[in-house]
Amino acid sequence: MAAKRYFNESESNEDQPPEKKMKSRPSFASVIGEVVMVNSLQNLFSALEPLLRRVVKEEVEHVLGRNTRSLLRSPSLRIQALEPSSLKLKFSNKLSLPVFTGSKIGSFDNNPLQIFVVDNANPNVPIILPQPIKIEIVVVDGDFPQGDRETWTSEEFNNNIVKERTGRRPLLTGELNVTMRDGFAPIGDIEFTDNSSWIRSRKFRVGVRVVPGSNGDVRICEAMTEPFVVKDHRGELYKKHHPPMLDDDVWRLEKIGKDGAFHNKLKSEGIKTVQDFLKLSIANPQLLRKILGVGMSDKMWEATIKHARTCVLGNKQYVFRGNNHLVMLNPICQVVKAVIDGQDRDLSSIDRTYIERLVREAYMNWSSLEEVDASLNETALLTQGEMMEQYPNHQLTMVKPFQQHGYIVDRAIDMGYELNSDQAGCIDLTYVSMPSSNIGINYTITESSSDGELTPSAPRSFLSGN
Repeated sequence: MAAKRYFNESESNEDQPPEKKMKSRPSFASVIGEVVMVNSLQNLFSALEPLLRRVVKEEVEHVLGRNTRSLLRSPSLRIQALEPSSLKLKFSNKLSLPVFTGSKIGSFDNNPLQIFVVDNANPNVPIILPQPIKIEIVVVDGDFPQGDRETWTSEEFNNNIVKERTGRRPLLTGELNVTMRDGFAPIGDIEFTDNSSWIRSRKFRVGVRVVPGSNGDVRICEAMTEPFVVKDHRGELYKKHHPPMLDDDVWRLEKIGKDGAFHNKLKSEGIKTVQDFLKLSIANPQLLRKILGVGMSDKMWEATIKHARTCVLGNKQYVFRGNNHLVMLNPICQVVKAVIDGQDRDLSSIDRTYIERLVREAYMNWSSLEEVDASLNETALLTQGEMMEQYPNHQLTMVKPFQQHGYIVDRAIDMGYELNSDQAGCIDLTYVSMPSSNIGINYTITESSSDGELTPSAPRSFLSGN
């Protein structure tokens, strides 16, 4: 009897079509194992990725560096890379300082700023290029270049260009792109919109460079101004004037701050303007130093005086008359001309102590001095007022002048000069004597005087032009 055959499911499945075969289900343990293995591989790859990237980067840089060095060893490329440029841009003038935001940038002498090209061999002679080139005006860090170098590469220059702060307007506005023709490029209206306090150097430079590609392959070195501080526009209210004017407030001078200690000391002594300051610095510098006090050092004093003496004096002169003298002074109390004892004296022949005393007397009586215009004829100036010709044993007295027929003349009284006007437009002075017993003042009417330069022996500060 044949053994009983049990039903074998697997065998029966072999006879079934493939589409009807049942897929086997993986066990739970095998699924967990596969997940753990995948996570492990992902962690491994994440750890290896930075290492692999670094190795690949080093190898690429090594290969590129080797190829670059081989290229630079080429004679033609090496000459082009190392050959310095002999041409450079240059500013025509220095900037007017200080610079404020919102104010036009100009030159110190009020002339238009210009850019021109020079050669290192002759930096003072502009070069005319064969074709126009485009120039760009930029802002450069005040610390560039390090070590006061006069040469740099284009890359170094470009890396030190300063841009505006985030969220601010462009740092420099105006006509920033100009064209150089015939060797010159004028700089138009440009101004800063922000101060320089936010960068490390606290200073800017104005730089100019050739726009890349506008001059072919010839390099022209960039130009820069001296480093300077840019202040906020509100600081212009306290700006020093260069040069100062006679009627400027005294705090417009260097080292004297508005409403500061020096300003208050000067105001308390009636020194309110630059002219007041200069007059006292001539008449009595020791008193002026005493008023300012020990807070003003010698260095500060020299800076203030130097700035004050750049003041434009104008044509006004002042006449100081005394018992035996007539002295002409400029607006800051310096002696221009002196007539002593009826003689037109060379200032070099006047005793130093005597002329100092005259200057101080004139300063003390400044409000009563007669103001005249130095551009008038010198003879008219000297004959105007209380001057008359000196004669032995005679006394002459003069009073206020009057003008007739366009000429300045003096009216004599008490048997002085008599006026005859027989000819139109001409005044004749006729002398009339008076007794010598009357003691008075003697003067000389100087009809002509030397126009030569004076060589003073008295202190230079007391004399005009020194």
